[in-house]
Amino acid sequence: MAFSRRNFLIATGVVAASSSVLTACGGDKGGSSKNDGPKVSGSKTTEILVGTKADSTGPAPEVEGATKGGTVYSLDQFDMDHMDPAQIYVSTEGAITVPIMRGLTGYKLDGKGGCTLVGDVATDAGTMKDGGKTWSFTIKEGIKWEDGSDVTLEDVRHTFERTFADFITEGPRYVQNFLAGGEKYKGPYEGKHLDSIEIDGRTITFRLNEARADFNFTLAMRGYSLVPQKHDSKEKYDKRPFSCGPYKVESRSVGKSMTYVRNEHWDPKTDAIRNAYPDKFHFQFGFELLASTDRYLADQGNDQYAMSIFNEVAPQRIAQVLTSAELKKRVLTAVDTVTYYWPINTTRIKDVKVRQAINWAWPHQQLQTIRGGASTSELATTILSPVTPGYTKFDLYGVDKKPGGDPEKAKALLKEAGKVGQKLVIAYQQSDNSVKSAVAIKNALEAAGFQVVNKQVDKSTFYTQIGKIDNGYDLFAAGWSPDWPNGYSVFYPCWSGENIGDGRSNYAQLNDASVNKAINAASKISNPEEANKAWGAVDRQIMELAAVVPDYHSIRNWMYGSKVGNVVYDNGNTCIALCKLYLKK
Repeated sequence: MAFSRRNFLIATGVVAASSSVLTACGGDKGGSSKNDGPKVSGSKTTEILVGTKADSTGPAPEVEGATKGGTVYSLDQFDMDHMDPAQIYVSTEGAITVPIMRGLTGYKLDGKGGCTLVGDVATDAGTMKDGGKTWSFTIKEGIKWEDGSDVTLEDVRHTFERTFADFITEGPRYVQNFLAGGEKYKGPYEGKHLDSIEIDGRTITFRLNEARADFNFTLAMRGYSLVPQKHDSKEKYDKRPFSCGPYKVESRSVGKSMTYVRNEHWDPKTDAIRNAYPDKFHFQFGFELLASTDRYLADQGNDQYAMSIFNEVAPQRIAQVLTSAELKKRVLTAVDTVTYYWPINTTRIKDVKVRQAINWAWPHQQLQTIRGGASTSELATTILSPVTPGYTKFDLYGVDKKPGGDPEKAKALLKEAGKVGQKLVIAYQQSDNSVKSAVAIKNALEAAGFQVVNKQVDKSTFYTQIGKIDNGYDLFAAGWSPDWPNGYSVFYPCWSGENIGDGRSNYAQLNDASVNKAINAASKISNPEEANKAWGAVDRQIMELAAVVPDYHSIRNWMYGSKVGNVVYDNGNTCIALCKLYLKK
């Protein structure tokens, strides 16, 4: 591609990693008494443009009315499986680490629901040469680690080189696949550097094996946040990362709590992205949705200063909360780009008719009711969300006509395949909602002629477990938001046969030659309209193979305490913006 990423975005209107936020339900804007929530289909979207050097220069713009001090509490279900950035590929882990981790690039919020890609540790969002095969970034001066030592160019190089180490199994693989010579590199721990990463003065240069006009967007992922060479404890780093952001880890009790305190060596003049109003963040884990929602409703004591990264309004309380003008003042509602789905293990369930039968039998409507109804989600028939470039509407398995499922159609397919009584082992997380959903799925599939065995998996390690090649499961809950706004960041990591392995995100282990070819071909199409058509065709191709059951597109409803101010959505990282919060006096 011979054009810049900035022109690419302006010319094509590529959407952001989130659609518009319903501001009437966010922050302190107030709300109405009726449930006037947004819909996923037809939602307006926001462009993510590439900012200038001035946009990348700190400090971050002040939040109007914000005050410093106090402790923010969280009420969430589970702790983080990973804290090593190179192992982070789950949105909650990415969200909770924004205050302590910085990368070469990142997303700057504009206070109006939009965001811009800017330099974070870098002075700008990068310089592209050779049509996108070469990218250079110059790092800012004055950025320090939590011990007061300087962030060096050697640290930046080490960050990327260590992603090739054998113990890094869970995070994104884009940069590792993009760097020239990366297929033979084993990491820096034997003293060898990767030739395609060059450092000179304060500038680091990446030489890629093919043009990537959106490489600077790739680097904004939490998986490429910086790790200090001196304090890299390899596997142990996953438990206690080192900070160059406005906060640092003070204490952590795995599975129970984690506390951030101020990093006194962070200089806001170097950071165009983050504000740092609270003195502390005290994250608390082990709260089911109903328990956290009821505490928000009571709004007592420290819960007045609480918010949630993961926990949304409980389905049992969604009507009560969203039909109250007063309560809606303390709810942030946002349309997400995520599609939640159930990958089918294609190495275990090889017959396409059996996989199609699962799709026909799926109890979409019952599951939506368990989640709290249409205020929380929209039924999915595709892998891509309606707010993602390349989305093409189609419905191969009759969801629109029969949202409760079609057990007779499913049973007929099982008979054709000679597989009536097919056993399915389904993995689900240990939470109240997941248990209810698992029962509904079991009943629906057994009505269609399957034999179902449900197995609970610990929610803190769920994605690690289902990410294993020999996981022993036929079907499991998962979901995906684009890593940056295009089809490639959905279909390559989740559906390409090139991305199968322990810790990878091709959970269905789909390795279809025609799909692989289509993904690679679509990634090379420079015309945006043609590329989007190609991604829509890839979506349909995978659905024809029935490698997955698309379940729903999410509408988020986060409640929070009455003393928490400026609760806004981070479009780039698809989460609540922790570094924009403040506490009211």
